[in-house]
Amino acid sequence: MLIEFFLKLKEGGVPVSIREFLTLIEALEKRVIFGSFDDFYYLARTCLVKDEKYFDRYDRVFAAYYKGIIEVEGAVAIIPEEWLKKLAEKHLTEEEKKLIEVLGGWDKLMETLKKRLEEQKGRHQGGGKWIGTAGTSPFGAYGYNPEGVRIGQNESRHRRALKLWDKREYKNLDDSVEIGTRNIKVALRRLRKFARVGSPEELDLDDTIRSTAKNAGWLDLKMVPERHNAVKVLLFLDIGGSMDDYIRVCEQLFSAARVEFKHLEYFYFHNFLYERVWKDNHRRATERVSTWAVMHTYPHDYKVIFVGDATMSPYEIVYPGGSVEHTNEEAGAVWMQRLLAVYHNAIWLNPQPRAVWDYHESIRITRELLGERMFPLTIEGLDRGMRFLSKSH
Repeated sequence: MLIEFFLKLKEGGVPVSIREFLTLIEALEKRVIFGSFDDFYYLARTCLVKDEKYFDRYDRVFAAYYKGIIEVEGAVAIIPEEWLKKLAEKHLTEEEKKLIEVLGGWDKLMETLKKRLEEQKGRHQGGGKWIGTAGTSPFGAYGYNPEGVRIGQNESRHRRALKLWDKREYKNLDDSVEIGTRNIKVALRRLRKFARVGSPEELDLDDTIRSTAKNAGWLDLKMVPERHNAVKVLLFLDIGGSMDDYIRVCEQLFSAARVEFKHLEYFYFHNFLYERVWKDNHRRATERVSTWAVMHTYPHDYKVIFVGDATMSPYEIVYPGGSVEHTNEEAGAVWMQRLLAVYHNAIWLNPQPRAVWDYHESIRITRELLGERMFPLTIEGLDRGMRFLSKSH
């Protein structure tokens, strides 16, 4: 029975060895635990799993083998799209979407919007020209257009808008959220550089023994400052819009980072870096921080971590005025290049699955700006990203 469990763990991707298996058998023979299934779970995990990042795999194999929980492979249910649609909104077939013309770029879109605002006198619904609802016009809400300005809609549906007319409210990420798994903390610990600073509060045992011996046996206590992780981190968090899909994992990352890094400063942005960032989403309209101020406040030895899906209109990165929320005088790419010129040790963590990156032009541009230093926001991606930053100087 134990041999089969051991083999299942190996099949499940847990790197167990014969020596660890023999340790488990020895513990059972010496009756370290007896008669408790829960105690056996923890004993086996202690003996067989040497890295916390494999706890989740161990749990799945243990549950499947001992509790009869099995994964059903090959069963894929296709739910009809009609079951999920909100019928009050405009929904088009792929053929109908292809017939809708894009106005012809950023400048043409802004020029046409200005013209519509001057000409339109009343409410419209279902059309393809005026500012309205449930239509194919580039301007309005609850319709569809491949490139447009979203007006009067509280959340994204197709994620096609180049500009947002409405003010949006974002929530701060919760840094006290309980981590469902310790794997994120384990990955972040790859980025460590210990130093002893501050008051001498910790006993230096080696120096105490050495000094006492030199002092003819009279006790000579030696104290040193407590060791702290001296790594300094600037964390930039994308908030709102398409990032709403990843709030949970971002809160877990944020909470873990607040614990792991003693020297951590964080700022929020939306979609891409521009001339300003902010610390509090509830006051982002009144309490902004200049990106110039960030670069002049925090030294170049800070490690920079961006967290965002990098999924947006390419205009938001490469065009002045391309931001969906305000009129930026300089392109986001310009601000990113300025920041990277100050902080050479920077990475981007992307919660989007790696398999879809090649389908988004904005992700390609962001990766190029970061020198391909983009990593998926997974345990493996975090581990790779932290290793990269720990090796950078």
